[in-house]
Amino acid sequence: MKTAAVLYSLSAISAVYACGGDPTHSHRRRAPAVITPPSRPLEWGDINIIHTTDTHGWLLGHQKKSAPEPNYSGTLGDFSSFVTHMKDVALKKDVDLLLVDTGDLHDGTGLTDGYPAGGTDAHDSDKFFAQLPYDLLAIGNHELYHYEDTLDMYKNFIPKFKGRYLSSNANITIPDSGGKPISVPVGNRYAKFKTRKGRKVTSLGVIFDFTDNDKGTTVQKVQDMVKEKWFLNAIKDEPDLFLLAGHMPVQRNDWPLVFNAIRKIHPLTPIVILGGHSHVRDCTQLDDRSMSLESGRYMETVGWLSTKLDDNKTKKKIDFSRRYLDANRITYEYHTGLKQTNFDTSLGKSITVGLLALAKKFNLGYFYGTAPRDYTLTQDPYPSTGSALSLFIANAVPYALAQNNPRAKIPNFIIANSGSQRFDIYSGSFTKNDLLTASPYDDPFLYIPDIPFSLAKEVLAALNKPSVKSDRAELASGSVNKIYTEWLRDMSKVKTGKKKGASDTLGYVTRDVSLPCYLVFKALTELATIKSCPGDGDDTPHTPLPYFPVPEYISSKPPKVSDKTPVDLVFANIAKKPIIANLNLLQKVKVYTPLDAQKYSPVLLNEAIGIYAKAEWK
Repeated sequence: MKTAAVLYSLSAISAVYACGGDPTHSHRRRAPAVITPPSRPLEWGDINIIHTTDTHGWLLGHQKKSAPEPNYSGTLGDFSSFVTHMKDVALKKDVDLLLVDTGDLHDGTGLTDGYPAGGTDAHDSDKFFAQLPYDLLAIGNHELYHYEDTLDMYKNFIPKFKGRYLSSNANITIPDSGGKPISVPVGNRYAKFKTRKGRKVTSLGVIFDFTDNDKGTTVQKVQDMVKEKWFLNAIKDEPDLFLLAGHMPVQRNDWPLVFNAIRKIHPLTPIVILGGHSHVRDCTQLDDRSMSLESGRYMETVGWLSTKLDDNKTKKKIDFSRRYLDANRITYEYHTGLKQTNFDTSLGKSITVGLLALAKKFNLGYFYGTAPRDYTLTQDPYPSTGSALSLFIANAVPYALAQNNPRAKIPNFIIANSGSQRFDIYSGSFTKNDLLTASPYDDPFLYIPDIPFSLAKEVLAALNKPSVKSDRAELASGSVNKIYTEWLRDMSKVKTGKKKGASDTLGYVTRDVSLPCYLVFKALTELATIKSCPGDGDDTPHTPLPYFPVPEYISSKPPKVSDKTPVDLVFANIAKKPIIANLNLLQKVKVYTPLDAQKYSPVLLNEAIGIYAKAEWK
């Protein structure tokens, strides 16, 4: 087994830029893109679980050369080969190995979102995901935003898993045999099955209290679900293991409601909770006979959890282990004990080839230009030349909106939500897939004319005042980005005890629940004692990623006008409601309504960077 950190090095791309007089210019060079192998073997138990969540279409892996992207460069085909070999290892060890996913297959890359007109999000990419031997899956909120997506899952994807795709509290409305609409579970409410070794498992698939689902779908509150007769019947009999798979974070949400309901009946039965949605690596234990694991996002992380069972007749704690694996071939080869020459399975190779063909079919390689450097969301300060948010709002949007626009000569001030940008842009070829990945939302731009420039600036400041929402409210409103960036902030403060050097690998440095930003609601923890999971969860040691905070709302460069000058206040449609509310709070001359917001340009938010790149990135 090779162990040198440089055994799978990708060529680094860096450049020197003239700094001029810009005090915000970033001088940071990217570290060489080196994949470091895992630090130690996995701990196996009686039941072992490989966990994925929030994959969001990243099925061809992260293919950019700048760190930390090579850490996550494994394709779904590579992952398939890994799972096949790990199943073989489990057979040799004579233990159980389960494969579980906890939702959000949709919305994220061109493989899901790049389909031609008339298509359905993730319809084609899901066919490849369905080729893996998942033992259990749960629905995510991104499977519920559009009824046609949910219906496609219901008809074409879920049946392939024969009762193992769970949606305990999510329903879809379909016509019955007589054409009358009826509400039915999207998948199954629960599953009871035996493992290869004959162990009895009872599983639920729960989603958080999601309220932005499309018409024709319903999500029941978790607090109501646990009172349902079917739920109480499902948990009545004692299995060897309760395996709860769901699209809820293992912190700051309703898992304790489900956990406590089970514990009232089965105080000693082992419980494993596999969560999702908040895009972080996290682990906690609600008691000594349970473990809750969340395994990141975007196929950056493969989660591992193992447990050694007992006879359930004592109150002693159960041994659990967990690990966060970087999703790349070096990781997969290390843990299967194989080399590059004998790692790929025929199915794995077939999946990768098929995904590449799908990318070609969707024209995801369409070339906009060559990005001159890396632009990041949080690894560079905002504003700065290295900020992806600065690139978007200060350069791309003003340029794109000025094209063929009769109002282009009127001074404007443009506001957008920073969450409108989903991923970093890396140096080199910038393609259709990169655009869909970085800036996915097809929001129109609106404007309100004749706003004094001083008032426009006040609106931006008001929008960025600290939110009074609770963590729970933030989560319910879908503010995954806020939770994830808080986590990045806390990761960046972790002291690793290592000196930063060329051989270090930039990446996640995880400390689970012990970080101060993770607070579980006391009202939900009647029977649960929250504590951090033991040991180091990261499979590969990393140097923390740099982190810089970003405001919730960002703006174009101020026009060179006086404060009294009337300007066009331009904004993305998603910000219409809070902008109008703040306009009415900050002045009393006029009462603004949504009717005052007019369409500013035919250019949509997700087109701006592409238009700019075609013109400027020759």
